Amino acid sequence: MAGPSDSPSGVTPAAGAERADAANRPPISGPPTRPRESWRARLKRSRFPLFVILASMLVAEGGHWSGILSPVEHLYSDLWHRVSGVRYAPEHVALVVVDDQSLAEHGDIPMVFWTPLFARAAATLREAGATVIGVDFLFGFTPEDWISKLNLSGTDVLRDYDLKFRQELNQGKMVLAGAIVRGLPGQPDNVLLAHTDYLLSLPTTDFASHVGFADLVTDSDGGVRAFEVVPAVKLPPELAEGAPRLALASLLAARAGHLDKAAASWDVGGRTLETTEPHIISYAGPSGTVPRVSLSRVLADDALQDPSVQALRGKVVIIGGDYQGMNDVHTTPYSGRLITGGDGLMAGVEIQANIVETVLSGRDTREAPAWLRYLLLFACIGFTTHAYRRRSPWTGLAELGLGLVVTLVICFAAFQRFWLVPAATLQLGLMSAYLLAFSERLTSEERDKARVKTMFKGYVSDSVVDMLLSSERRLDLEGQSMHITVLFSDIRQFTTISEKLTPRETVEFLNAYYARVVAVIMEEGGRIDKFIGDAVMAEFGVPYPFPDHAHRALSAAVKIRRVAGEFQEWMRNRFPDRDIPEFHVGVGIHTGDAVVGNVGSEARMEYTAVGDTVNVASRLESETKYLNCVIAASAQVVLEAGGEIETGIHDTVRVKGRLEPVEVYEIIDVRR
Repeated sequence: MAGPSDSPSGVTPAAGAERADAANRPPISGPPTRPRESWRARLKRSRFPLFVILASMLVAEGGHWSGILSPVEHLYSDLWHRVSGVRYAPEHVALVVVDDQSLAEHGDIPMVFWTPLFARAAATLREAGATVIGVDFLFGFTPEDWISKLNLSGTDVLRDYDLKFRQELNQGKMVLAGAIVRGLPGQPDNVLLAHTDYLLSLPTTDFASHVGFADLVTDSDGGVRAFEVVPAVKLPPELAEGAPRLALASLLAARAGHLDKAAASWDVGGRTLETTEPHIISYAGPSGTVPRVSLSRVLADDALQDPSVQALRGKVVIIGGDYQGMNDVHTTPYSGRLITGGDGLMAGVEIQANIVETVLSGRDTREAPAWLRYLLLFACIGFTTHAYRRRSPWTGLAELGLGLVVTLVICFAAFQRFWLVPAATLQLGLMSAYLLAFSERLTSEERDKARVKTMFKGYVSDSVVDMLLSSERRLDLEGQSMHITVLFSDIRQFTTISEKLTPRETVEFLNAYYARVVAVIMEEGGRIDKFIGDAVMAEFGVPYPFPDHAHRALSAAVKIRRVAGEFQEWMRNRFPDRDIPEFHVGVGIHTGDAVVGNVGSEARMEYTAVGDTVNVASRLESETKYLNCVIAASAQVVLEAGGEIETGIHDTVRVKGRLEPVEVYEIIDVRR
């Protein structure tokens, strides 16, 4: 655009004149300023970038909530763990493990006979000042039961073999493990608990205070990343009363922290923990991070003088197995070998310890709240989208790569503060923004044509779509007022007919009838708006504004009446012995202004017409029952249709939803 000093037609002034003029001009302080852009122009120019941002956020959120991104999010979460290594030192929990050394020292004793050893260990831990002692073994039967099944003589001496273990249970410091047996779909679950003799040895019949479920929550890939305070279990009534309620680790934490086991939430470490929701385990580190003492050291005669045993004072202690060949090992975020390598599987007892530490320390890792996710999505996508406007696709691709790296830095920093920000969701939003932003290179005309073809395919004839695309008039999908004619038609006595047919036969006859009706409406240039059960709604004059839309609607109605008459024969031949009433239809038509455009929500949009014109057409179709006619059209339709129209009944009716009465005609025939 030419500026004030520019010469028209590209002619340059003489140098002398330029110098003389320059002498009289004030000094120039900088380049000339651009004209200030109006807010309307800025808004129009910002519409597409705003669309890119919102659409990309929608794609990212869809991926997040659908679960499609869960495997990728798990990979990133696992990566954060491995890069972090040891995250913190556990302060509230420790392990006493049955390790290879313990097995070597007591390998001559079958493990079913280890209850006296566990009793000695529990007594030592109690004297050492352990807060509560959990046993991650399921004592489903006693040594006495095991021996009695062998029918051996001289075994009466073993009757009190595990008396000390029962006495230790009676002290009330120990928490036993139970397990959930999941039932088949639709069937109740079951539980496996310690032997009845051991349960009766507890100081109270309140099993919920002394027995916890040791089951771990696994993701679809087999990894253990979360835990339930109260496991979801469906027990039959006879088992539900008095059954354990909490998971093993949660029960140990509740007893150590003096928490209400029946409460809906716990306030621990300055944070509120909902007991009815699953939570992410804040692993302290890879396998071996939780302090541990070998069971053999706890069983030693001088165990109470052992500094490692003395260090257990004031802590939750869990007794469990961690030896070669043990089955109770699991995949954790530290287990994989992607990129940084992993540290192998983790014993179930150490996972239980990590859960206890997560609860008591208040360090539970939490998913970022929705508002923070939205804010990060908007900031990252908005920044890159703004940059894309002035970049080539290749430069934009480099900026996309930088943006992906930045999201990883943000997510890792949040993880260090025990927040889990979904990295894959942010990255999906950035990649979507890149694709959408550079798709603007397509012409809006081609996009609109493709959209119109897709939208109206199957709802109007191909010739109408071609006319619409070839016209200069642009279709406003966001909503516009149009003068149209609306037609409603439904099947009389549909309920009676459907009662005499099977569901499959009902769908069959509806499809056969609708195929004929749709052909008639499209032949007259009408648009099928929707099928509403046994009714069909159509518009004439949209999407292409035929000037004779009223006449086309009347012609279509007359043809529908003829199709319905012919369809009676089809019904008689198809269902000869069903005593089906005669097939009849009713048709209501009205002409007027209506709002036409995409109506609905982000989840589902529908191009349709709304307004008084639609309501009147629908009500007139209902009035045909009382007027005893097939086609009822308003006077406005007859007036605008022109041509030769043969009418019958002429009346004035009041329709629901409208104050003014409607003048209505029965339509017999229509000719040009």
